Amino acid sequence: MAKYLALPTSFEHAFTTVGKWVYTLFLFTKSDIKTTIIPVSFFALAASPNLNFGSTPEAVIWLWIHLLQFNVSNQTMDPEEDELNKRDRPLPSGRISLKSARALRWALVPLCFMVSILYSLEVLYASIAMVASTIVYNELGAHNQWLIRNLLNGFGVASFEAGTTLVTSSNRHYLDSTAIISIGLSSFLFATTIQAQDFKDIDGDAMIGRKTLPIVYPKFARYTVIVPLLLWSASLWYIWKLDAFLASAFLGLAAYTGYRYLALTTVKQDRVSYYWYNLWLSMANALPGYYRYIHQ
Repeated sequence: MAKYLALPTSFEHAFTTVGKWVYTLFLFTKSDIKTTIIPVSFFALAASPNLNFGSTPEAVIWLWIHLLQFNVSNQTMDPEEDELNKRDRPLPSGRISLKSARALRWALVPLCFMVSILYSLEVLYASIAMVASTIVYNELGAHNQWLIRNLLNGFGVASFEAGTTLVTSSNRHYLDSTAIISIGLSSFLFATTIQAQDFKDIDGDAMIGRKTLPIVYPKFARYTVIVPLLLWSASLWYIWKLDAFLASAFLGLAAYTGYRYLALTTVKQDRVSYYWYNLWLSMANALPGYYRYIHQ
């Protein structure tokens, strides 16, 4: 039986134990490095009205702590799901007990607030919004219904982006109109396309009774990826005033990603398609930076 993490029993074991804890925390967020950390970091660097590039590491740490808060909460809700297809996560791999994970989940809430208030009240507000949406999404069970789930995902992303963008700015009390519009667009974009992540998880979701779009409407759901991707790409082309080359590349990436979801439909292929979706999402999140650099 795998040994659960515990406090070090002797000084010589301290560093080893700390290393195990750090790696365990990383494993809670490993799968979302590509889906959250990278796209939101790109977004913050692009949308920040007064970018302080030296604050990027702080912004990534702020984002990671809040992602950790969400993921620990999420992974303690239905641990049996991860037993099926995500066995490297801390709970199914036996690196931490469910009781300890739940204690960690609530300990992270004041940590998020304390880290945020070091920057500004506005960053704290973003943190509170993220924590509140986490509770509604996970503890109150909103993640089990696809429409509410998508809307809350959009709200959560807006909270991530607002806080991270503020931390990257030299003025951590203020977001200009471009940043605010960018957050609104990104939130709506995410809410209308995030079903792209559900195809690869269909077996685990079905096992616990979660009603995701691919489960409720299996054939129709695949069209809900390609159509929004193309519509959003065309809309962002117009909104951010892209040149012909960049617009063509962006639309081409959307078309290829959408095609994969329609034509390549095994779970293994859906995992690869989800990487392409995240590449498209990262590009979409970087477009406000193009607009600032070229048109402002």
